[in-house]
Amino acid sequence: MLRVTDQIIIQDWELTEQFVRASGPGGQNVNKVSTAVELRFEAERSPSLPEPVKRRLQRIAGSKWTNDGAIVLFVQDTRSQAMNRDIARDRLSEMIRAATVVPKRRIATKPTKGSVRRRLEEKKQRGEVKALRGRIE
Repeated sequence: MLRVTDQIIIQDWELTEQFVRASGPGGQNVNKVSTAVELRFEAERSPSLPEPVKRRLQRIAGSKWTNDGAIVLFVQDTRSQAMNRDIARDRLSEMIRAATVVPKRRIATKPTKGSVRRRLEEKKQRGEVKALRGRIE
């Protein structure tokens, strides 16, 4: 069981972990022990996530989101299988936590009349300065 927030709890049956051989540091140990973890979370079919959170999670996950609606995280940061497993679960919970935050809606605003007037005056002055740079006849 993975507790993300007070309302969102992911059950163990929703997560699939597969351990594979990692590249990188570890010497000969790297050729013998499967320390890297591939964590798969079927987000699209998860009953734990509300629909708006799923949509935001898909945008946040980016290339980690597969065509069948799953998130696949591959972690090989450490030489320890247990540490890599914990890191993968932490990354998944961080992604879901970020997806629970509803983005603030942007309110379109107009520039004030004073700022428009100042901008146009500045442009006019700049144009006059550039016009004085030409050849003298």
